[in-house]
Amino acid sequence: MEHTAPVNPWVALAYLIAGICFILALRGLSSPESSRRGNRFGMIGMGIAIITTLVTHVPLGGLSGAHGPAIALHGDFVDLVTAGEILVAIAIGATIGLTIARRIQMTAMPQLVAAFHSLVGLAAVLVAGAAFLNPGAFGIAEAGVIFVQSRIEMGLGVAIGAITFSGSIIAFAKLNGNMSGKPILLPGRHILNLGVLAAILALVAYFTQDQAPWIFWTITVLAFAIGFLLIIPIGGADMPVVVSMLNSYSGWAAAAMGFTLHNTAMIITGALVGSSGAILSYIMCRAMNRSFISVIAGGFGAEDAGGGGGGEKIDRPWKRGSAEDAAFLMKQAEQVIIVPGYGMAVAQAQHVLREMADKLKEEGVTVKYAIHPVAGRMPGHMNVLLAEANVPYDEVFELEDINSEFAQTDVAFVIGANDVTNPAAKTDKSSPIYGMPILDVANAKTVLFCKRSMGGVGYAGVDNEVFYQDNTMMLLSDAKKMVEEIVKALD
Repeated sequence: MEHTAPVNPWVALAYLIAGICFILALRGLSSPESSRRGNRFGMIGMGIAIITTLVTHVPLGGLSGAHGPAIALHGDFVDLVTAGEILVAIAIGATIGLTIARRIQMTAMPQLVAAFHSLVGLAAVLVAGAAFLNPGAFGIAEAGVIFVQSRIEMGLGVAIGAITFSGSIIAFAKLNGNMSGKPILLPGRHILNLGVLAAILALVAYFTQDQAPWIFWTITVLAFAIGFLLIIPIGGADMPVVVSMLNSYSGWAAAAMGFTLHNTAMIITGALVGSSGAILSYIMCRAMNRSFISVIAGGFGAEDAGGGGGGEKIDRPWKRGSAEDAAFLMKQAEQVIIVPGYGMAVAQAQHVLREMADKLKEEGVTVKYAIHPVAGRMPGHMNVLLAEANVPYDEVFELEDINSEFAQTDVAFVIGANDVTNPAAKTDKSSPIYGMPILDVANAKTVLFCKRSMGGVGYAGVDNEVFYQDNTMMLLSDAKKMVEEIVKALD
């Protein structure tokens, strides 16, 4: 019989309050305006969950003593680590997290998120491995035989965790520039992916009947492999969806391990993160005209011919403008729509951009910001940057709300956004971004396109035909430097 301990009503209440805080955190994070409040709720909820877990799993005497058991499962104390060691580990982790949070640049935030996802996945793998090697310590076995339900939880947890870890490592490498952002297409990759996934599911089912070590470790190895195979065929233009998808995977991995550890808070938190990440991935897939099932299978938007010809430069005339030209055109306009992209993030130009917008508004110009769902390298990247610069929330619009206004707009000011404004997404079936909705900046009376040089292309490696239109003026410079010069010219 499985050993169970009476459920403490105060513990259940604490975990319930923590769960409510996590729900309020997700609600707050749905909007830049309420994101700070959402973060506070998340911190409060996590604090309650950690303290409750420590109090219920660490004997009160162990908190002050140098020795003594620090982990208790189902009423049986297991002398794994001391309470002091747990507190030291928490302090080390908190110090590392605080240091990274203070030093990290916003441009590096996507790869940081991918790195954190990998740690969640690795933690799930380590917990599952520990539970398999010593099931008695986790109260999931009797006479050395692991309970069937625990084998299911363990098998799924280690599989999802390993996929999250290896997939997040690839995402980090692509976002950080350690690996090419172009799709790496393996022959027969779809059949290979489906075959490996089918093998993992079959082995998990077999694991419920036989707990032989080779089954568990084969599941782990195959899951690590499929994580790599799922992400390497995905190009840089689709990386925001990958980050969202891996976020969902990390949540489900945590939930599965919550069952193994019999920790309600982990189950609740993991389920919330997993479901919210899946919903966000689905919304983004619809915004990009992608198949949600294809996202899960891996390699979406990357056909064997994809990207061929897309990255070639178009050799045709283009017009170059100056900061003075841009200032004059925008000063005379009735409405200017600003389209920020990753180039703005790299240059950290959001603050001076808001200053430029303020000066235009003083001249009676209506200023709006158009945000593409996948602008930047992660969902909401541009929204966070603009919020950091105190841009009013009522001036920021999503693609579906503002796209129709470009045709009646005097000036579209594009700053570091290439792929999300590229008409090839509508016209070139061989393009890796084909089918992705874009911001129709080309329809504006004048397009001011700010980028470093004509030699560079977007993250997807596709040249942009907007550069060569008669109504486009190229502003070639570092984004922050160019906007600063425009601000001076407006004065």
